[in-house]
Amino acid sequence: MATTKPRFMVSVDENMFKEIEDFRFEKRYPTRSEATTELIRLGLEVVKKQKNKLIPK
Repeated sequence: MATTKPRFMVSVDENMFKEIEDFRFEKRYPTRSEATTELIRLGLEVVKKQKNKLIPK
């Protein structure tokens, strides 16, 4: 299925690949791409929360 979303390729070591695959199957994502996108989204949320803690209000 074609997509208009931006695409990029990333290489990971075998251990990280296995972790991504384990996450995919545990969470029942139909594709590796969807699982990886969710992991990136979750990671970005953590980074934003950490950043907000460092910025005084």
